[in-house]
Amino acid sequence: MLPQDFVLKEYSQLADKGEFSAQAPSNIALVKYWGKKDEQIPCNPSISFTLKNALTKTKLSFEKNKSKESEFNIKVYFEGKRKKSFEPKIISFFQRIREYVGFISDYSFKIKTENTFPHSSGIASSASAMASIAVCIMQMEKSIYPKMTQAYFYKKASFLARLGSGSACRSITDQVVLWGKVPNYRNSSDFYGIGVSSVHPIFIDYQDAILLVDSGKKAVSSSQGHRLMHNHPYANQRFYEATDNAMRMLNILKEGNIDDFIKWVEKEALSLHAMMMTSSPYFILMQPNTLEIIQRIWKFRDDTQIPLCFTLDAGANVHLLYPKKYAEASKDFIEEKLTNYCHNQKVIYDEVGYGANVIK
Repeated sequence: MLPQDFVLKEYSQLADKGEFSAQAPSNIALVKYWGKKDEQIPCNPSISFTLKNALTKTKLSFEKNKSKESEFNIKVYFEGKRKKSFEPKIISFFQRIREYVGFISDYSFKIKTENTFPHSSGIASSASAMASIAVCIMQMEKSIYPKMTQAYFYKKASFLARLGSGSACRSITDQVVLWGKVPNYRNSSDFYGIGVSSVHPIFIDYQDAILLVDSGKKAVSSSQGHRLMHNHPYANQRFYEATDNAMRMLNILKEGNIDDFIKWVEKEALSLHAMMMTSSPYFILMQPNTLEIIQRIWKFRDDTQIPLCFTLDAGANVHLLYPKKYAEASKDFIEEKLTNYCHNQKVIYDEVGYGANVIK
């Protein structure tokens, strides 16, 4: 589907006021998206595991404006406290999606949201937040069109979420999600994420232990990082390699080749940080404890032949990925060897999940 397919040609009036709630998970990219064009279009495709426990829960309340408003009136509350600093980004998001859900122009909004994980720490909090808001907005649209199909509901939710945060489109549905056009891969799109249907059973319940090296705010936001790819000397080569790696990863996920999975997941993680270290200005988002954890993961894997591996988002935290059948041994390793390198010894144990949910 193309953007024009999501434009509402006409719509009936909603209730004067109401509220909807939803929760959406974060996701962890196996093949990284880094660099974007206008309208949140990725410069390369990405593939992610949808998480289960790292969630954002959102309640969206709306009330009809008494007069026609030119600007959105949106109040945002994060974990019980008004967060005016969040509001410009949400207002910008609503301005972007107004073309596709025109009814939102008639309302003022109050958004109450909370996370099960630290905000702005290398876990994709903007992804889960924007995905949960998008699902709430689609509930508003569904109240106008109750016969809307579930497939359309979630596809448009992914489309809308992308306009708030690119990676948010991967947090809507399915366990493994592809976002971005991949040559010869049916239905792949730059406009929304699609579920990867051919996935080997070993990856369906994969585990992700999130090692919180730093639970504070990142030195550079993801949006800033994406802009650094403009005129980056290695950008075009990176986009080419990432597209190639996405095609490779789709085959790996289908065949269940864990050795290749480890190789290419770790290579993708390090490539992402290499791009940050060679941009202008340049950043080192890994911290000494990040590197210590990586070295210990490599040694443990060599010593035990247990196939765990790491990946990184744009921050210092480490995602430790491993098959469920090695969960006990991996947890022992984490508790004995890795938690001392985490902020306040904090680890979030997660696993592959199914996506966003409407909260009744």
